[in-house]
Amino acid sequence: MTTNPEGSQASADAASGLASFPAPDPQSRVGDHPAPAPAAVAPESVWAPVPSAAPSGDTAYDEEPSSPPGFEPPHPEPSLVEAPLGSEEVLVADRPKRRGSGRVVAVAVLAGLLAGVVGGAGAYVVADRRAAMNLTSPGTVLPQSDADLSSRPEGSIARVAATVLPTVVQIEERDGTGGGTGSGFVLRSDGYILTNNHVVSGAATGGSLTVTFQDGTEKVARIVGRDTSYDLAVVKVDATGLTASTLGNSSGVVVGDAVIAIGSPLGLEGTVTAGIISSVNRPVHAGGSGESSYINAIQTDAAINPGNSGGPLVDARGQVIGVNSAIASLGQEATGQQSGSIGLGFAIPINQAKRVAEEIISTGKSSHPVIGVSVDLTYAGPGAKVKDVTAGGPSEKAGLKAGDVIIKVDGRTVADSTEMVVAIRANKPGDTITLTVKNGTGTRDVQVTLVADTNTG
Repeated sequence: MTTNPEGSQASADAASGLASFPAPDPQSRVGDHPAPAPAAVAPESVWAPVPSAAPSGDTAYDEEPSSPPGFEPPHPEPSLVEAPLGSEEVLVADRPKRRGSGRVVAVAVLAGLLAGVVGGAGAYVVADRRAAMNLTSPGTVLPQSDADLSSRPEGSIARVAATVLPTVVQIEERDGTGGGTGSGFVLRSDGYILTNNHVVSGAATGGSLTVTFQDGTEKVARIVGRDTSYDLAVVKVDATGLTASTLGNSSGVVVGDAVIAIGSPLGLEGTVTAGIISSVNRPVHAGGSGESSYINAIQTDAAINPGNSGGPLVDARGQVIGVNSAIASLGQEATGQQSGSIGLGFAIPINQAKRVAEEIISTGKSSHPVIGVSVDLTYAGPGAKVKDVTAGGPSEKAGLKAGDVIIKVDGRTVADSTEMVVAIRANKPGDTITLTVKNGTGTRDVQVTLVADTNTG
């Protein structure tokens, strides 16, 4: 499902399956000594071990055999053994046994030595642990780089955002049933702002619009004109000296280009997200409440959410290449909840939006191209089946008849009627396009000159 991501509620339309919009381990304290690891305990085996029988002719011993009577082994060489003592280790010589009074003296001397070592080591451990309890370091100043050392080269997201943000606005719509928020961007310094129709449509029947700029300034806005077919609208505020957006050329957009979306998702004005162009010429049918729009959309994975509608999609130079308009969703609207971005956002190409905006600013209305036919919506495709041909229209002049199936527009294959309408509306009135048509006798190409169907919104 595709939803219009405006602030309060998004319209939904089922046509064509698319609708409008490991924690780090705690560190040991300095001075603490590691506790000895507990002895591993072998788990109880589920299976009982099978005892091994001693080989025939050998003797199995439970303990080592004793030495013959009168045999005394030679004195072994002295060896060092580790004797843990608190947190210190003491190395003690394991000497050979001696008989006589010398043994008593040696034991006494050794006991004295051990007592001295124990006392000294114990005092060291106590002092060391007491020092470790004081973890503060008065007057600490940590090193830090200067703020201007972080370079932000031309074309970086930070540089682009800093340039574009002053041109982006939040639009709040209020009517008798509630309202919502969306986005827009300044077209001209004298107060003309472009946005989506579905952002402001509620104010067309008596509601109000408030525009908030990045510096917090609020202005009352009025609708100049709307085009429901393209989901576009122009509003105006009484202001001069505004920073206007720089419009790019969407014809040069290719898959993989870096893009940035700016707007007010969920009312969070001035939000910047980034991604790439995922696809171009994506047919999107969006709309609701009796208003449907057909968009030959730019698809992006930059996060677009409710409230982003009407905001700009800009390229790495900060030039507007699209108007964020719709998102694909997982259908949460059925539960009464708004859905969010799943990485499938759609924007109206700026070349299309520019033409519509110019017409609205000039005349208060806009037009979209038509070929003068109606299509059979029950036809499963592929292609769009002509149901009726308008008398005297461009299709009749080109020789189209009811029952013909349009399978391509300017060489672009169309799967159904939605794709056909989107492909046609990517052009402007007066353009001549080539339709590939098939019927019972074969396939042919016909030239059709588009005419205008005025839309006042």
